[in-house]
Amino acid sequence: MSSINLIDAFQDFKEAENIDRPTMMKVVEDVFKTLLRKKFTSDENFDVIVNAEKGDLEIIRRRMIVEDGQVEDPLAQVAYSDAVKIEPDFEVGEELYEPIDLYDFGRRAILAAKQTLASRISDLKKNVLAKKYGDRVGDIISAEVYQVWKKEILLLDEEGNELILPKSEQIPQDYFKKGENIRAVVARVDMKNNNPVIILSRTSPEFLAKLLEIEVPEIFDGLIVIKKIVRDPGEKS
Repeated sequence: MSSINLIDAFQDFKEAENIDRPTMMKVVEDVFKTLLRKKFTSDENFDVIVNAEKGDLEIIRRRMIVEDGQVEDPLAQVAYSDAVKIEPDFEVGEELYEPIDLYDFGRRAILAAKQTLASRISDLKKNVLAKKYGDRVGDIISAEVYQVWKKEILLLDEEGNELILPKSEQIPQDYFKKGENIRAVVARVDMKNNNPVIILSRTSPEFLAKLLEIEVPEIFDGLIVIKKIVRDPGEKS
């Protein structure tokens, strides 16, 4: 068998819509070229071919056909007598393209490569999420309440990403229940155990400022400029 199925890994890519295909291809290529270097000491004469739709991966080895006894670099060259065993019509000077049976690497090596790929995908998704919300700090978003706890509320955005609204960032009169959509401003992005944690706020002055921009056309158009906001959240502003 010359190819392996990576449909689970590719499904992870598809779920992370902000990870583009070139990035996906580069990650897959890097992971399996590392596997090639461990087995052949070099990856220069190998092509990693990925079918993102089917989730298949295939590796093709390229070698130049030379006269018998003239092989100087076994990684880049193959003797004529060996080449014609694969295809009788081959001639000296042509290039031989040969699929590599990935299971020749060994089950453990293939499993390790899949695990490395899954880990790389996970890291990419975390980076994408951190950048997405890092760029949106100060913006108002709408999210659905998923869980209500004593010290914080867990919300989900439209892509299913988890967001946190701490008790300290809630207006005292706030009362939310599961399934309800609420608006809040993106306060910051913290990193906890290498995972991005998106913190929302409904008490910050930026939240009120953004609400005013939405509700008052003159502020949105720049005809009126907000210089400063002082709040006693839930009481007066």
